[in-house]
Order: sequence, then C-alpha cells, then structure tokens
Amino acid sequence: MKLRVDLQIINSWIPAGSRVLDLGCGDGTLLAALQQHNVTGYGLEIGNSQITDCIQSGVNVIQADLDQGLAQFADQSFDFVILSQTLQAVKRPDFLLDEIIRVGKQAIIGFPNFGHWQCRTQLALGGKMPVSKTLPNAWFDTTNIHLCTIKDFEQMCSNKQVTIEKRSIVDHAHQNSLGIKLAPNLFGEIALYQIKKSFL
Repeated sequence: MKLRVDLQIINSWIPAGSRVLDLGCGDGTLLAALQQHNVTGYGLEIGNSQITDCIQSGVNVIQADLDQGLAQFADQSFDFVILSQTLQAVKRPDFLLDEIIRVGKQAIIGFPNFGHWQCRTQLALGGKMPVSKTLPNAWFDTTNIHLCTIKDFEQMCSNKQVTIEKRSIVDHAHQNSLGIKLAPNLFGEIALYQIKKSFL
C-alpha cells in the first residue's frame, strides 16, 4: 500500500507502540501502515464507503462527525491524535483543536496553506478564489470552509497555549526549498505540525 507523501512524514513521526486516533481517516491507509509498527488505535470517519474500506483493511474505525467533538474519548487517552488535510473542512477548527489536545498527549495536524503566493496572486490579480494543486476545487463545490495560513494556525496554537514540537512546511510535491525555509507562509503549500498542550 502506497502512502501519500504527507502521510509518510506523519508515519515517520509516530514511534512504534503508540496508541493513535486518526480523525477523518479516509480508507484507513495510514492506520494500516502504522499497524505494521505495533501502533494501535482507531480511525474516525463519516463516509460509509470509506468505513467499509477500513474494515476490509483490518483497521478499527468508528463512524463519527468531527463537528460533534470527541466526547466519547477520555482525556489524554491517546499518545497521538492525527488530523491530516481535514482541519479546513470542519465547522469549528478552534473547538476541534481543543478536543484534539484534550484527548491526545500529542497531535499531528496537516493542512493546505492559503497564504501561498499562488493563492495570494490569484485572489489579488484575478479577483477570484484560488484553485491550485493543494486546493483543487472551485469555491462552490469545495469541502474547505475554513481555509487558513501558516501564520493563522500558529497564532491559534499560541492563543491556546499549544506548543509546536515539530513542523514540516513543503510544496505540493512535499519537497522543501530555500524559499520555504526563508518565508514558509509565502512559499509553503502544505503544513504539518506536531503539537501538544503546554501545562504551565
């Protein structure tokens, strides 16, 4: 089974033997790969066909709507909570982040960066919502309802006393560059963060 490059990065960040909750797990590809490293846990997914795919892959999956929160899980009950390419599609990203850092000792969150220069250029010069490789849908048929930039996400983490342990900012091909290193919010297309709650 072939992992998307962002999922390969996430896979490399999770130690063997961890207990994981994968939110919006899709067909369970990431969890199936993690299970090969003695990682246990659950996926949460809303789509019926994707739940069927998870079951067929031997992945523990629960049908759930992320907009309802994670009340079924106790505080700090997972080593890692993963949310990949889904933050921008939920109704209340701030609420979901609170739930993620409550349930997980650490979290890994990935999202497309709306601050990328191509998005800025399309909006500024074309006067229309951008379409790109990382944001391929038109405004009227996208699941993305809360697009954000790297700076927006980092500000939300700061406001919530969330510590950024690790981050990887890459282009659509998941490659790094000098431009991304110098100005990640301008040149980065996809952001991946490993975070945890700061306890003062």
